[in-house]
Amino acid sequence: MGNIYTLAQNGTSKTGQNNVIVNGEGSDLSKKEALKGRAKRKTITQIMMLNLISLAQENGETELEKSYWNTYYCQQNIITADGRLYGKYCKNRFCTLCCANRKGEMINKYYPIMKEWKEPYFLTLTVKACTSQQLKAYINSMLRTFQKIIEKHRKKYQRGKGQKLVGVKSLESNFNPVKNTYNPHFHIITKEKWMAEVILEEWLSRSKKGYTLRWSQNLQPVRNLETGLIEIIKYGSKIFTEPDLKKKAKETDTAQIYLKALDTILSAMKGKRIFDRFGFNAPKNIKPKYTPAKLLSNYREWEYDAESSDWIDNITGEVLTDYKMPSHLQAILTHNINLIRK
Repeated sequence: MGNIYTLAQNGTSKTGQNNVIVNGEGSDLSKKEALKGRAKRKTITQIMMLNLISLAQENGETELEKSYWNTYYCQQNIITADGRLYGKYCKNRFCTLCCANRKGEMINKYYPIMKEWKEPYFLTLTVKACTSQQLKAYINSMLRTFQKIIEKHRKKYQRGKGQKLVGVKSLESNFNPVKNTYNPHFHIITKEKWMAEVILEEWLSRSKKGYTLRWSQNLQPVRNLETGLIEIIKYGSKIFTEPDLKKKAKETDTAQIYLKALDTILSAMKGKRIFDRFGFNAPKNIKPKYTPAKLLSNYREWEYDAESSDWIDNITGEVLTDYKMPSHLQAILTHNINLIRK
């Protein structure tokens, strides 16, 4: 598992300056495929943000609009020097660039603890599909119900009458373009099987009749902990959705990006904790090796160019990653962004 870098914030990085200040270790410029992946994520994110900004403006969502603009400019300008890359991250949960970093950070943080769990189980908890107007209320209700379950067993444990529940969970929502409905759900990994079974039983018993069905919940052993943890630590909504829900949602030329639905999900999840732990303390943050700010005099400045889907040297015009957007992705981003207001 590779190291996760905190990329720099640029100081005085205007063309023609003699010096620039950068912070952090930067990223390795020799990892060409990683750089191309960065260019791909930047391309997808910037196009999505322009559409989401327009939606936020229409809906009067001023705070979301500001966040979308912040993400639009994520990694817009970068600096390279001595084989390292430096740039500023927006750190928003819906930024594909930042999500990739966050995923690595969380795996580094929790995997060492969870790999000691003898019998981890994967649990998915769902409720019945809802409309866009109901989504926020559904999510709030789900979070309250789950917290009540955890608190009940924590108090029993404190009184010496039971064991506490231990695990991690994430909140996610899918969109069904056929029925125009949303499916908020939890992905959970528990330390032991019985914990998952207890949570499932209480989830069903605490839910209003008809809101949850046993067959729509999923309980299974974790066969690959790192893969399971990646499933937990991810974006709160799938970006690409297949119109034919019998197909798996993936990046194909038939996939759609339902921006209105995505905006609805992001609005409903605003201020909510997407990923959380329960029953154990988060590992103490190991302070990274202190990296003092560096004053660079020999460096190159690059600016992202949407037409090239790459960063371009401000002086020479050279591209940084040589990323070429595949035709199917270009087709999706050109023709398959769905802005229908249903």
